[in-house]
Amino acid sequence: MKNRVLPFFVAVFTTISVFAQEPKMQVVDKVVAVVGKNIILQSDVENQYMQYRMQGDIEGSGTAMRCAILEELLFQKLMLNQAEMDSVTITDNEVETELSRRISELIGRAGSQEKLESIFNKTMSEIKDELRRLVKEKSLQDKVRAGILEGVVVTPAEVKAFYRGLPSDSLPMVGTEYEIMQIVKRPPISIDEKLAVKNQLYEIRKRILEGESSFSTMAILYSEDPGSAKKGGELGFTGRGEFAPEFEATAFNLRDGEISEVIETQFGYHIVQLIERRGEYVNCRHILMKAKVPVEALEKAQQELDSAARLIRNGDLTFEEACKKFSDDESKTNGGYIVNPMAGGYRIGLQDIQELENYPGFEEFKNLAFVISKLDEGVVSDPVPMVTSDNKDAFRLVMVKKKYPSHKANLEDDYWRIQTWALNQKNQEVIQDWIRKKAKKAFIRVDEEYAGCGFQFEWQSK
Repeated sequence: MKNRVLPFFVAVFTTISVFAQEPKMQVVDKVVAVVGKNIILQSDVENQYMQYRMQGDIEGSGTAMRCAILEELLFQKLMLNQAEMDSVTITDNEVETELSRRISELIGRAGSQEKLESIFNKTMSEIKDELRRLVKEKSLQDKVRAGILEGVVVTPAEVKAFYRGLPSDSLPMVGTEYEIMQIVKRPPISIDEKLAVKNQLYEIRKRILEGESSFSTMAILYSEDPGSAKKGGELGFTGRGEFAPEFEATAFNLRDGEISEVIETQFGYHIVQLIERRGEYVNCRHILMKAKVPVEALEKAQQELDSAARLIRNGDLTFEEACKKFSDDESKTNGGYIVNPMAGGYRIGLQDIQELENYPGFEEFKNLAFVISKLDEGVVSDPVPMVTSDNKDAFRLVMVKKKYPSHKANLEDDYWRIQTWALNQKNQEVIQDWIRKKAKKAFIRVDEEYAGCGFQFEWQSK
């Protein structure tokens, strides 16, 4: 496969191009390709080209990259054509759910809804209308691709053959990996602490209802959601499936301007005000307050783990035995091993940990890389503070059970990685074979401007 050609089993998501294109760029538009009933415009190619240029991902001439982009777009339109032929459908609800997710992603990249609207120079409603078609097309393409790759697997024999076929000088290096064990103490939050937070929120609600202060002002002063507090608690228009279930049920049952009672979610306690509802989208404000683990309870947890560490170091208990006796975490069921959520299994690299600690829901990985980088194999750490996946304060002991130094990939240590590489190659071969067969049967025309591209596949209909 020519290196300049984009990977065909990974479709380009066009909305990212729209998001990143330079506002002042002017493209004289025309149809540069037709696949069945689907057209590709010059602006489609140019917008994607601008995206790669801004990311610094362009190698070689601009012409070569534009050819590669057009070939990827031809593949996408070929899948759309197949979806029409096979009567593949997607529901409006599926489209709206995916659209909400994409909009949230774009708002996160822009920094705020206002900045996103400024970049597009459109209202949020106009942005959604523009992206809805693209989201639907992408979803249909995904269904067709899933059908193409359904049932594709690699056997152990194929994995071994793939590995033996790799030149020894092209085997990638695998960074240092660890098997990590932990003992976690999760101090309970007292009923008194929970009641105190709820009462404080009820008092804030009362002050707002009596006109003593506005909801947005109280959110700025008291909310413990750093993302929305500085915006007066406003969350922006969001669809179903984006909130915690309890929060969503409350938000979608409020009237404009109405303020909810105090509700509890996994993140803490909230009061919610509905600003506006548009169909299946709501724009809310909220004030979040969290019940804190008492300092005394945290100190007790730290002391218990100090005792556990001494027992392990003195040889009175193994780490696994101490885990069963002291740990409050579900990892105690597998001896305290931390599971790699990206690959499965107990081996995890520092880079994996550093990536995970920035994702919501993986708070337990924060600062873990720093802790294990200071430990030798088999050495138990002192108790270190942590935040659990449900945002509760806790303490833990950490031990590096085994350390795998950086090395060239091999079957014994890296079977799952090589299996993934072999499967990716097989998927790509299946996709390429599908393109060759379907391109012969579909009506395809490519503008003569791209006649010299030297595409990997034969796209022009005879």
